[in-house]
Amino acid sequence: MQNKKIAIIGLGYVGLPLAIEFGKKRKVIGFDIDKERIIQLEKKNDLTLEIKKHEFNAAIHLSFTVSKDDLKNCSIFIVTVPTPIDQHYRPDLTSLEKSSELVSSILKKGDIVIYESTVYPGATEEVCVPILERKSGLVFNKDFYCGYSPERINPGDTEHKITNIKKITSGSTPKITTEIDELYKEIVVAGTHKVNSIKVAEAAKVIENTQRDLNIALINELALIFNKLNIDTESVLKAAGTKWNFLPFKPGLVGGHCIGVDPYYLTHKAKAVGYNPEMILAGRKLNNNMGSYVAEQVTELMSKKGIQVINSNILIMGLTFKENCPDHRNTRVIDLIKKFKSFNCEVDTYDPWVDKNKFFNIHNIQPIDEPTKGKYDAIILAVAHDEFKALTSEQIRAFGKSNHILYDIKYLLKASESDGRL
Repeated sequence: MQNKKIAIIGLGYVGLPLAIEFGKKRKVIGFDIDKERIIQLEKKNDLTLEIKKHEFNAAIHLSFTVSKDDLKNCSIFIVTVPTPIDQHYRPDLTSLEKSSELVSSILKKGDIVIYESTVYPGATEEVCVPILERKSGLVFNKDFYCGYSPERINPGDTEHKITNIKKITSGSTPKITTEIDELYKEIVVAGTHKVNSIKVAEAAKVIENTQRDLNIALINELALIFNKLNIDTESVLKAAGTKWNFLPFKPGLVGGHCIGVDPYYLTHKAKAVGYNPEMILAGRKLNNNMGSYVAEQVTELMSKKGIQVINSNILIMGLTFKENCPDHRNTRVIDLIKKFKSFNCEVDTYDPWVDKNKFFNIHNIQPIDEPTKGKYDAIILAVAHDEFKALTSEQIRAFGKSNHILYDIKYLLKASESDGRL
């Protein structure tokens, strides 16, 4: 295994850090269909802000390409493409299927294909393997082998990186499982957890984030209840948190590439085998409705202060799915924006972390460069960026008119400093 050349298919939040770490140890080719992305990476510029220049310099065996012909001498293919959901919350495996087709066109006897993309249990062997066999003419577990090692990347997290997060590993035969496990041990200091089947590894991945989703849904529901009881949710959570085994979840908008997506992969498979996953879908429904709930709370507060909602000016601070990263995949702040617009409000969105042009191209919403002082009837703190944490309530309120509402989704301010919060 030590001399085998690796191809990383997909160089986003998952693939690039993986390519960098393996590139420190052995020959690696990073492949992506986005030519602009490859040009940037060759210049040691990562627009996701996950990889710094000195890390590129350390990956001395790493090169980048947009040509599949450059991958022909590789023996290990690691697929790290996105697996989103469509508008009907169904798994979209298009990128995974296309990547499997690409690999199949250059697959050789003895090669290993490892998938890291999030899927439902069984997808690797039921969807990807048939594509690899059909296109290559090779036989699974005789001519080539597969593995699954789920990604655990957390965008914007400088503490939990690929090398210090324990890695789940699996393979299509016991021998290949051991080989794949040894491969990842080369770069993962935290160690690995070897499981006995690909399906177990796939299932472990989807329940990691499904569990978090349900816990947040519970706290969101508690926040709705406490709001009706006129009880401050944060105070309740702090009090309950003094018990040693109370889990420290907070209410909020649940988006991103994992928590807001992975549960649908599990529920899709559950329905396919005849089981209706009521609790998981109930949690998803509740979390998906939080943007609308916040907008309704804000407009209710506005009405109580005599502020006309129609044609009002709203400022939303924060657009990414989490703090201190430029990632806005599946951000639920969009729900908030759409709800305000349905009330005929004028909405300005501000986020110092996002690429404004990219955001517009994807969401058809143009973020502003800077908020205007004295302009807004309502201000919503939607994401806990450090830039927003550094502001005082007075500095934030300066963006509002003399009579305005300040709503704090993320508990950035003291309860007394805002007009409302979850």
